[in-house]
Amino acid sequence: MKATWILPDGREIAAEVPAGRNLMEAALAANVPGVVGECGGSLSCATCHVHVAEDWFAATGTAGDFEEAMLDVSDTPRADTSRLSCQIVMAPGLDGIVLRVPQA
Repeated sequence: MKATWILPDGREIAAEVPAGRNLMEAALAANVPGVVGECGGSLSCATCHVHVAEDWFAATGTAGDFEEAMLDVSDTPRADTSRLSCQIVMAPGLDGIVLRVPQA
């Protein structure tokens, strides 16, 4: 399965992501700039904040209350399609997902 991150300058980084791996871990493995994952996916930071492409947003599910609270304190601008990439787990229905890394 594949995920693509679009950087603020328009460059794209695509990577193969196995089922069950969260997209923060996948971004770190692919050296995606702007996705830091400071807390390691424990929902105690928002350094893996991404904007999910609109046509993929519904497929990622709904952010929980704690994720919503973390997005509210993100250092990067929040959008209607904001998610923490540590909370998006790759599955067959997400093959081809596109994520935008917000401008810091």
